[in-house]
Amino acid sequence: MALLLKALRFSADKHRDQRRRDKQVSPYINHPINVATLLWEEGGVHDIVTIVAALLHDTVEDTNTTNQEIQTLFGTDVLNVVQEVTDDKSLEKAERKRLQIEHAPHKSTRAKLVKLADKICNVQDILYMPPQTWSTERCLEYVAWSEQVINGIRGINPILEAHFDQLVHQARQVLHAKKTA
Repeated sequence: MALLLKALRFSADKHRDQRRRDKQVSPYINHPINVATLLWEEGGVHDIVTIVAALLHDTVEDTNTTNQEIQTLFGTDVLNVVQEVTDDKSLEKAERKRLQIEHAPHKSTRAKLVKLADKICNVQDILYMPPQTWSTERCLEYVAWSEQVINGIRGINPILEAHFDQLVHQARQVLHAKKTA
């Protein structure tokens, strides 16, 4: 429990000035909390390394957090998962997206679980709280790309995969209706 609370405090501090791009401009920390909560509550994932990594999954990619900080504070196992789900921001966005699809099947079980929960939360946000500046077409493209990533990790958690599939179906219906309205 101490490690979990430490990760929550660390992530909240690192993301303190960040906001989501939704209409409400929600605090960014809500996202990693939602990812960890989804894994625990719906996915039945009670592995502390996976849950801590879920709380920290965007810190290296989106803040000034270093790999060394993660390793020192949370250990090598957590660092390994965080590294597996962290995009290389020095690459172009299209290349990062392509690599996520290509590398997804080769991730560890823990990283696959974090990736799956992350994509579920992101598709859910697109459905209920989309980024203000995103067009319907861009939202549809994100949903399609997410599905390609998740197709590479299927078989890891049937409950979460079914949840993802349901959200994708719902998002497509809603977004296509918006597009034709």
